[in-house]
Amino acid sequence: MTVQDLVNRFNLYVAAGQQGLDRQVRGGYSGDLLSEVMANAPEGCVWLTVQGHQNIVAVAVLKQMAAIILTGGQTPDDETQQKANQEGIPLLLWSDSAFELAGLLHAAGVQNSESATA
Repeated sequence: MTVQDLVNRFNLYVAAGQQGLDRQVRGGYSGDLLSEVMANAPEGCVWLTVQGHQNIVAVAVLKQMAAIILTGGQTPDDETQQKANQEGIPLLLWSDSAFELAGLLHAAGVQNSESATA
């Protein structure tokens, strides 16, 4: 599944990083504490967060994430959108809770490779 597939299926708004919509989604992660996300998020995941500042893009690049999804109606600041465009990281918006979207993603077959084999 690609990021574009997720955008289409869940009607996500693409706020930045359109050039990365062809990235493959290999899992998901939800969290807002950046150090915890850096330590535990799997490569190739879509990251669900309420954080909207530009440091989220740096974490996504470091972890080679497929995309960042801002949940709960949060919106990124201008610097975050610019950084996401520079790095080619899709920055997507979801108006409902992270819990709601995580359930939908899991039901659609998005799961981390570790949990898929456990």
